[in-house]
Amino acid sequence: MDGLLVDSEPHWRAAERIVFGSLGLMLTDDECKQTTGMPILNVVNYWRAQRPWSAQDASGRTNEQLADAITENVHERIAALAEPMPGAIAAVTRFVQRGIPTAIASASPMSLIEVVVDRIGLRPLLTLWHSATLEANNKPAPDVYLGTARKLGVLPTNCLAFEDSGSGLVSAHTAGMRTVAVPAEFERNDPKFDIATIKLSSLAAFDETTFHLIST
Repeated sequence: MDGLLVDSEPHWRAAERIVFGSLGLMLTDDECKQTTGMPILNVVNYWRAQRPWSAQDASGRTNEQLADAITENVHERIAALAEPMPGAIAAVTRFVQRGIPTAIASASPMSLIEVVVDRIGLRPLLTLWHSATLEANNKPAPDVYLGTARKLGVLPTNCLAFEDSGSGLVSAHTAGMRTVAVPAEFERNDPKFDIATIKLSSLAAFDETTFHLIST
């Protein structure tokens, strides 16, 4: 969802910089990009390990509470500002028109998925949505994709997963799904995306030719 269907990654980075800045950790936008696709608690854990701050910040917040603060900030930003990624609505519609079930399998919490679904008008196009926070393990573990396939009543091997992040791609690939990687420009040539069935520059490039290529 994040960075694939909705242009939310800039909002995540902005929220991270605000919350981490309150701890005296001043991150650049490029530094925030290093953790693209990670569950937000993993992001907090990562930066605490890389650049430890005091065990108790001014508010006495735990890593979990810091992650919640970032997520809450992102909720507000996305609800007011987020827009769909180029080609996202058309790509989902292409499957809906063929009677193919569609779902979101996201590392984000259900509350944020709901915000995105309504903000960019996806609700009537989706069969269901599922959060990795409801599974035993978040991405890059395959749990959320296996759980989503189970909820759809289909085999993972009959699913096609679209991913913009390396950890998400590993999650879908490990679940046994065919995959379409749509990396952000700054990491488009990273070899971590080579495991994808196919790689696109954006969802706007997902056309009839691509559809038939990956569905046969």
